[in-house]
Amino acid sequence: MEKNFNVASFFIVKKLKAIWELMRLGHGFMLVVAIFIGSVIAAKGFPPWDKLFFAFLTALFLEAATFALNDYFDLEVDKKNKRMDRPLVRGDLMPMTAVLIYFIFLPAGILTSIMVNTTCFLIAIINAIIATLYDVKLKEIKIIGNFYIAFIMAIPFIFGGTTISTKLPPIIFFISFIAFLTGVGREIMKDVMDFAGDAERKTKSFPLYVGKKRANVIASGFYITAIAMSFIPFIFNVDKAYYHDFIYLSFVLITDILLIYTSVIIIQKTDTKNLDKCRKISLLAIFIGLIAFLAGAFA
Repeated sequence: MEKNFNVASFFIVKKLKAIWELMRLGHGFMLVVAIFIGSVIAAKGFPPWDKLFFAFLTALFLEAATFALNDYFDLEVDKKNKRMDRPLVRGDLMPMTAVLIYFIFLPAGILTSIMVNTTCFLIAIINAIIATLYDVKLKEIKIIGNFYIAFIMAIPFIFGGTTISTKLPPIIFFISFIAFLTGVGREIMKDVMDFAGDAERKTKSFPLYVGKKRANVIASGFYITAIAMSFIPFIFNVDKAYYHDFIYLSFVLITDILLIYTSVIIIQKTDTKNLDKCRKISLLAIFIGLIAFLAGAFA
């Protein structure tokens, strides 16, 4: 009896872990943080928790739905690229599970956005449509996909701000643009990592056009531009909350060092092992960057 219970528990935990990975809820957490930052800046303090709660749910539901659909349509390519971090590739979940998650959580995300306000509802609708088009077709033109994913990384700050007001402080757009640049760099870097599968599928990506090394140079260019821009709120009075804020600067420096390290490595090496390492480092850098913006928002 105890042995059967342990086996059942292991099976359940394994399935829950696979669903977590399919829905990329780790990324969802960062979206929630970005929304919170945007709302705090717009509110100039703690925003109303009722609206924020539904804004969080909207982001998590839409993110879960579109990532699940993405893995469904990317299954064959991910197999060729040996993406064992994908639960569908490992066989931990059936492909139709991803489709079911999409059809449950996408409408749920739209419904929760209605509970915030009309502007957030419109943003949610537009994102849901574009995300679905990307998963089904647009990802075949990865150059477009790179900028789309970067847009998804940037829009939560604006979405968070609009939970409070339609008149957003300029710093929100500035932070969003930094996130956008970092996102483009990271997506191009990941394209180099996925080069073999994309080439077989004839997916139009940066490395397919310019080669892996040049694509990484382009990715580094986006990283370096984002790094340079991250100092502007500290040096110039774009927003008084970030101006000469040394707490913001300290976290930004950590982020920038990680991105500089990533930029140097990917220019020198294009093998999958190093690129996967840089992928993880860049994700850590983005998370620390979020902490920097959050610290500044409360200054």
